[in-house]
Parts: sequence; C-alpha cells; structure tokens
Amino acid sequence: MITAGDFRNGATFELDGQVFQVVEFMHVKPGKGAAFVRTKLKNVITGATIERTFSPTDKMPEAHIERKDMQYLYNDGDLYYFMDMETYEQVPLGTDTVGDSLKFIKENMNVKILSYKGNVFGIEPPTFVELEVIETEPGFRGDTATNVTKPATVETGAVVKVPLFIDKGDMIRIDTRTGEYLERA
Repeated sequence: MITAGDFRNGATFELDGQVFQVVEFMHVKPGKGAAFVRTKLKNVITGATIERTFSPTDKMPEAHIERKDMQYLYNDGDLYYFMDMETYEQVPLGTDTVGDSLKFIKENMNVKILSYKGNVFGIEPPTFVELEVIETEPGFRGDTATNVTKPATVETGAVVKVPLFIDKGDMIRIDTRTGEYLERA
C-alpha cells in the first residue's frame, strides 16, 4: 500500500480499478483546516490525465509496472516489431499501443516495453538519442549570438527546433521526454 503522503513523481498505484502514475504532486498545508495533497495523475493504460486531491493518510494499492528491455526491429504497416533481448522472441505491437513514443527511435535501438499484469500499454524510449539532421534551412554566418531556432527534420521524420548553426548532415542529441535539442553529437 502507498499513502498519498508518500507520493513522488513516477509513483504508480491503483485507484477505482485503474492504474495511475503521479505526474505532479504538491503537499499543501493551509493556515486553517487539514493538510492535503494536490496531484496530477496520468492513467497509464489510456494516457488520460486527471487532477485529484487526496488526504495525506489516504491509502491505495501500489501498482507494479514491469519494464522490459527490448530492441525495436521494424514496422510493417500498423504493427511495430520488438525483440526480447533475452529470449530473442519477437513481439508485435499496434499503433494504438506505440502511440507517439517512437518518433525519436530508429531501427535497432533499445527501448523499454511497459506492461501491467502482462498487458503492454506503452513504450519508454531512451532519455537521450543521437540522430542525424536530414533536412533544414541553411544557417547564416554570425547567427550564433541570438537564441533563434529553426525547424530541422531528423532521420526518424520528427521535427525538432535547433539553433541556426545546425546544418544538414549534423548529428544532434535530443531529449526524448521534451523533444528538445540539447547539443551537437
């Protein structure tokens, strides 16, 4: 069991027959009245987010999310194939399960497959990836002092905002959680 007073970002628990993950939490102690915990929760199965307030003593059963390392192999229409690194078994997942999480992943990259009680509900890409810029407008000399960005398409097809000095063919490092450019690779 987990109490609302023990909430941390990323904690998972069952509530009303659903599995939720804490996205944000704030312990609030008003001048009058009892303390409470204000949270923003994400339903790990459907992806919907809700805001809810709990008493710090509320108890919920903890949900254990299994994270398994797998390698992304290829996609075939609406199916994406992943290989278990231990058994070499291939697992096909549909577009509804994969969602938007593969926009920075290319073939043969390792990802974490997320499941709850044997049901796969999502994919967790590596936190940082290095990808090649395949299309962007050329930069101009001297445009490095300002914080101006331009769109660039990387090899997976995703569009990222990059500084003006980045050119076609450059390798860049991207934070997959935010989709932001970090640095040249």
